[in-house]
Amino acid sequence: MSQASPKSTELHVARTAAKSGADIAKKYFRNLSTAGAENKTDASGYQGIVTQADLEAESAIIATIREYFPKHQFMAEEGYTDQISAEHLWIIDPIDGTNNFAHGIPHYAISVAYYKRGIAQCGCVLAPETRDEFIAMEGDGAWHNGQRISVNQHRTLSETMLAVGFYYDRGAMMRATFAAIEECFQHDIHGIRRMGTAALDIVQVGLGRFGGYFEYQLSPWDFAAARLFLEEAGGKATTCAGEPLPLLKTSLLASNGPLHEPLLEIVRKHAGYDD
Repeated sequence: MSQASPKSTELHVARTAAKSGADIAKKYFRNLSTAGAENKTDASGYQGIVTQADLEAESAIIATIREYFPKHQFMAEEGYTDQISAEHLWIIDPIDGTNNFAHGIPHYAISVAYYKRGIAQCGCVLAPETRDEFIAMEGDGAWHNGQRISVNQHRTLSETMLAVGFYYDRGAMMRATFAAIEECFQHDIHGIRRMGTAALDIVQVGLGRFGGYFEYQLSPWDFAAARLFLEEAGGKATTCAGEPLPLLKTSLLASNGPLHEPLLEIVRKHAGYDD
């Protein structure tokens, strides 16, 4: 694998901002009693968890970006909802995997992406506890800790491992997910993992560790950076109905490319859980 990594001002800022968020997350992770986990309810009525670490990390990330780009706009999990059509838009998840974080599980990430007129330009996914950095810039490939990487070349479900996620919903959406998992096993997949951090699941597909990943509901900050990483690694991302991925709350299917159609056939069948 070739070493080095692409460079641009925006990518430098994304990496710097992600590190500022990671520094705060690590500080709280070492003493979770200070993190102040609380329940939150989104516009759809689903409950999740937010911590003081989420709020402070998001503020630090945005402050870092504003030092370089004071007129840019933001979409972020904990309080910024600028328009997806903005000329210059930063999409941020200060801690992806807050449930893991709040329970002391060292599998969480900071995600920072820069979009121009709705098109991904660069992104950084940073895993603070393992110091893994995943970066991508449009047209310049995907890079893991300074090495350029690519998806695996598995062509049948019987030779691959999959990942899955599910939202806080405990009803029809979760049952649909389980039904899709069961059908995947009928195709003799090697196994399935539910890790609880969408950004890291998607980049694992880019790394070739998983052949695919799906989830029936994600927000843009969950996938904005990781989706570019996957595509620059040679993979493919669509909704679970096979449509282009919007910068809206949506379903997501990520794959190495060759496995996209067989996976789509399965996940699309169960995507109408709320009909």
